[in-house]
Amino acid sequence: MMALAGLFVGFIVGLTGMGGGALMTPVLVIFFNVNPLTAVSSDLVVSLVMKPIGGAVHARRGTVNVPLVTWLAVGSVPAAFAGVLLLRELGGDDADLQSFVKKALGWALIIAAAGIVLKSLQTIRTKAKAKDYAPPPVVVRPIPTVLVGIVGGVVVGMTSVGSGSLIIVALLFLYPGLKAAEIVGTDLVQAVPLVGAAAIGHMMFGDFEFDVASSVLIGAIPGVYVGARVSAHASQALIRRALVIVLTASALKLLGVGNGALLGWLATALVIGTLLWALVRHTQGLTRRPEPMTPTAAAREWFSALTGRRKPRPKDPDGAPETADRTSIS
Repeated sequence: MMALAGLFVGFIVGLTGMGGGALMTPVLVIFFNVNPLTAVSSDLVVSLVMKPIGGAVHARRGTVNVPLVTWLAVGSVPAAFAGVLLLRELGGDDADLQSFVKKALGWALIIAAAGIVLKSLQTIRTKAKAKDYAPPPVVVRPIPTVLVGIVGGVVVGMTSVGSGSLIIVALLFLYPGLKAAEIVGTDLVQAVPLVGAAAIGHMMFGDFEFDVASSVLIGAIPGVYVGARVSAHASQALIRRALVIVLTASALKLLGVGNGALLGWLATALVIGTLLWALVRHTQGLTRRPEPMTPTAAAREWFSALTGRRKPRPKDPDGAPETADRTSIS
């Protein structure tokens, strides 16, 4: 069962470039009753094997910004090791330590999910305001980049979350000129030394268990490979929306929300969240007033928001097809 969980998480990592620690650690804690510190330690070792697979693919394609990787590593590598030590110091006895890790992990997942949503909204608004929008040139800023690495390193060392989710979101806001492939490739490569430092710290001071890590790796290695192969054909928008729901649901569970309330939240988020996102797409990121829609048009917007795909619009009364709005929200 752990191998199947690793297969699923590895597939998501290969498909989106994020979700390793954000998904694997909660899965181990919630479904396999692994104590949080052991889950964090084992997940970091698993990520240390998975990340180079995706990073090597991007390095061969030339979609890695080497200066960014360097400055991120300057901050993240020592911070990740320090995060492990800080985790042990803040936790106190074992019971307090496990409770602290659960809460810290839950809040880290909420921040990651919120960051994905905010960046998607920003992308829609930017493209709606300027049809000929061209991203600004990428000029590496060492100090902000090192600070991102430090924050991400501490969070990864304490929770195993952030080497993909948090740092990718930070790069999206800090360097809007980076192409999507460059962001994923840069993050995957910089995550190798980051996760390596955190994994060494947890093997020295954490509760690493070889049986847990090896079971997950059996599924994670083929999963990340297959995910990377099919990523070019999947709807990234759909995957990212599913990832937001899974991240938030995992966070609520770790923060102590009961199963009934959690199921209620999932149902509410699926319906209301999809309707709200359909409105965002219809108003081009809330940059213009919503126009009246017929029930058919409203249903089409709802369907496209749910699936991440645009269906061709019907012809207007004069017989000319309307132009489909292909604004990307991935």
